[in-house]
Amino acid sequence: MRLSNRTIEALEVQAADYFVWDEELPGFGVRVYASGRKAYLVQYRVNRRTRRLTLGIHGALTPEMARKEAKIRLGDIAKGGDPAEERKTNREGLTVRELCDRYLADAEIGLVPGKRRMPKKASTLKSDRSRIDAHIVPLLGSRLVKEVTRADIHQFMRDVAQGKARRDRKTKPRGRSIVRGGLGTAGRTLGLLGGLYTYAVRIGIVETNPVHGIVKPASNVRQRRLTEAEYRTFGEILREAEAEGHNETALTIIKVLALTGCRRGEIEKLRWEEVDEAGRCFRLADTKEGRSIRPIGPEVFALLNQRRPAKAKGYVFEGDVAGKPFDGVPKVWGKTVRLQLEDVTPHALRHSFASMANDLGFTEATIAALLGHAAGTTTSRYVHNLDGVLIAAAEKVSGHIAGLIRQMDDERQGMRALFEQWGTVTEQWADAA
Repeated sequence: MRLSNRTIEALEVQAADYFVWDEELPGFGVRVYASGRKAYLVQYRVNRRTRRLTLGIHGALTPEMARKEAKIRLGDIAKGGDPAEERKTNREGLTVRELCDRYLADAEIGLVPGKRRMPKKASTLKSDRSRIDAHIVPLLGSRLVKEVTRADIHQFMRDVAQGKARRDRKTKPRGRSIVRGGLGTAGRTLGLLGGLYTYAVRIGIVETNPVHGIVKPASNVRQRRLTEAEYRTFGEILREAEAEGHNETALTIIKVLALTGCRRGEIEKLRWEEVDEAGRCFRLADTKEGRSIRPIGPEVFALLNQRRPAKAKGYVFEGDVAGKPFDGVPKVWGKTVRLQLEDVTPHALRHSFASMANDLGFTEATIAALLGHAAGTTTSRYVHNLDGVLIAAAEKVSGHIAGLIRQMDDERQGMRALFEQWGTVTEQWADAA
């Protein structure tokens, strides 16, 4: 039989262990233990000896993931390799640095699943690699994987929080690599270290994960939101920035962030092909949660249409380099918004959008769908037309925020008109006198 999820789930537990082999890929099979556990493996012969190499446990690996890894292992065997012997040697002397290298190599080819058991995204791998290079390798890289204890994990977490691996070095003519540490960094890096050891357990390097049970520190990240008064200040800041000649693309992105609740990367990498004005939504092909459809208010389309080219294709906000997205928002933000709203970040606009939707009476499920959270996108990945209720919700929230941003300017225009009217009346009185 061809090993599939259905056929493997149907295999019954017997009094003794037994093997079932795949008909399409010779040497690839599954071992059903008397305990009920099922493990993928490859069987091969080296120097007249039959060897078996466990690939991973069913459930942690899908049949297709195991088949893909089996092809790689059998290919190595055909070239003269002996992966079972190599694993035995590695198990006895593998360092944390070497484990990280193997983890990243397998993740690159899709053998380390991320959310929904899908291969990790390039952006996630970039973050993993950064944390490995900045903290895990400097602090634990030379230690043997099997010798790291829970006490070592606690000390590692303390060292990251205290910035023991901090550095500030020049990486290119206009770039720097700055590592600081902190509680938030310690928590996120501990999560990655736990993933590394889960991977090590899965491929048979260690028996247990020493990170399990370790409590991650609270990151102390405040869920900052803008008040209505601060939204008015925010609008005034943007108008002053426009008058002072700050980058128009960055300022437009900031406005779109405020009116949509999208993540900064989602807007910076937004493509014209994803902008569906007729459907009143963005059809984002690649987000933190995968494909996502976001209902969008008319104020946003009005902003985008001001910059829509005759042939709308590629990035909506293209950078100085052709074919690359714009990435200058942090610099402009620091020169404008941060000067008056010091503790507000671009991501705070997302929290503020959600909080405003809550203030306006929308349910958690509706807010999750507006923001593209996993709970709100489970079904939206499969639909083409958004529910009218979601569109109405997006229009109401973005319209309310747009009104707050414009309000101070509207008030000033009203006062200006009043003064102009008063001046006209005064002139008329003077003429009559």
